[in-house]
Amino acid sequence: MDIVSDIFKLTKTFPKSETYGLVSQMNRSSVSIPSNIAEGSNRENKHFKYYLNISLGSSFELQTQLLIAFQNEYLSKKTTEEIEHKIIEFQKMTTGFISKLDTNLSS
Repeated sequence: MDIVSDIFKLTKTFPKSETYGLVSQMNRSSVSIPSNIAEGSNRENKHFKYYLNISLGSSFELQTQLLIAFQNEYLSKKTTEEIEHKIIEFQKMTTGFISKLDTNLSS
């Protein structure tokens, strides 16, 4: 949820020409991360894992879009690194959680 909040605040500063492009993509990618976790959370582990993987994919998509924003000079290096660090931490935690689910599914 912190990532979503950060992204929405950042994209408000982007040029108006990006409203229907990068801003829209980044906002949707960021919202997809917790939304898929929430959707999968009340399902059995096999299906939950599926939604976690979708969430993980959205995080990689957002990470790429963040780098595109940096390359286009919409974000500072410091801001980009701060948000990217949060995304990478999410990816590590989610990958670990998926591995744990895999272990439980195998048992």
